[in-house]
Amino acid sequence: MKTNKILFFDIDGTLLSETTHTIPQSTIDGLKQAKENNHLIFINTGRPYTTIDDCIKDLNPDGYICGCGTYIRYHDQVLFSKTLSLQKCKEIRDLLRKTNVEGVLEGKDGVYFDNSIRHPFLQNIKENYQAVPTFKVSTFDDENLSFDKFAIWFDQNSDIETFKKEISEEFQYITRDHDFGEIVPKGCSKATGIEFLLDYFNLESEDAYVFGDSFNDLAMLEYVKYAIVMGNGNPELFDLAYLVTKNIDDDGIYYALKKLELI
Repeated sequence: MKTNKILFFDIDGTLLSETTHTIPQSTIDGLKQAKENNHLIFINTGRPYTTIDDCIKDLNPDGYICGCGTYIRYHDQVLFSKTLSLQKCKEIRDLLRKTNVEGVLEGKDGVYFDNSIRHPFLQNIKENYQAVPTFKVSTFDDENLSFDKFAIWFDQNSDIETFKKEISEEFQYITRDHDFGEIVPKGCSKATGIEFLLDYFNLESEDAYVFGDSFNDLAMLEYVKYAIVMGNGNPELFDLAYLVTKNIDDDGIYYALKKLELI
């Protein structure tokens, strides 16, 4: 049977509630029905594949765009992967330390944290990752340091302007919060991942529906006509939306799928 549409879902705040830290049952039911209607289901996340929760994998999506477009997987086949060179990885690590900026370095084989962390949110991420046996967590000094993109946190002790200037030629800086940014190689984004898959499946942009909630999703929300923003999402994104759906915990995904006649 011919594929009908291709649907792309962010994880945090879109599929996975940041209040309950679970996937609403209505979302699970909605994605199952969408697959039964022969729509392709892809996760489109800033996370590397190594830190995808089991509950997301249990949704049995057709594939993943990970690391903001740096890694694309269709079932068990890796279609695209862009990893920084070992030299570049070490340069970034050294720049983080020089400018007193903290971060997590994210790759398809693992994630890396420095030994000493000031920012409580970053420390919490590290502890959560270490608590999951299937997540590979290592240090900045790992001799096999290898990552595709990274996220940073900074404070009054950080030289954030120097850091941004040093990376500006090769990387795009995505503001996530006043002290939190996501860094992606230029030429890669959640939108380039969608473009790649539309070409791969010989589909048009009108066949794509994207679901997101934060500025991390901006590129993909701007890329397609059918941009769905969660009711719990950043209000600054609402003007970009074809549909602002309900809150994630108020059956927002299921509501959107029904309203758009995808199920």
